Amino acid sequence: MAISRRDFLKIGPGAAAGSALLQSSQAAEAKTRTSKLDGTTLSTSICPYCAVGCGLLVYSRNNDVINIEGDPEHPISRGRLCAKGSSLSQLVNSPYRETRPKYRPPGGDARQEVSWDWALDKIARNIKKSRDTNFVRTNSQGREVNRCEGIASVGSAALDNEECYLYQKWLRSLGLIFIEHQARI
Repeated sequence: MAISRRDFLKIGPGAAAGSALLQSSQAAEAKTRTSKLDGTTLSTSICPYCAVGCGLLVYSRNNDVINIEGDPEHPISRGRLCAKGSSLSQLVNSPYRETRPKYRPPGGDARQEVSWDWALDKIARNIKKSRDTNFVRTNSQGREVNRCEGIASVGSAALDNEECYLYQKWLRSLGLIFIEHQARI
């Protein structure tokens, strides 16, 4: 199709006017659109996967996580996330995620749902029983050692420095000596 210079000059102003109308209607539509993040609460967090500690921005509404993205102001990751960190909203919103404690009694083959109070009391009783059973006051040379050799701990990289400090203080107060951290394994 051949268009002469005269035909092009005749079409030009009409095309420009049509384009301006289209852009103004798109701008008006963009102003009326709402973002999925409107009305959400913003919280900062850290990624639970590895010991790097990348920063996260977590957007929630009515206790439901709407979006998770990297925190551009975080000094470690500066808004970047790896593939696992980028998929955190799928982990949080998965229908297969366990949200209630479950207990399988000794010799049982099925897990049963229990309350959080019951589960925490059971854990505390088991720690107390194991500590009382395996506590060593003195070693073979008669020196006072006050240690518990029947419990070990593997810490998590999802804890910040202050939480690690408190966790270590608690473990040492129980007399634990077998203490490890995920970042060193």
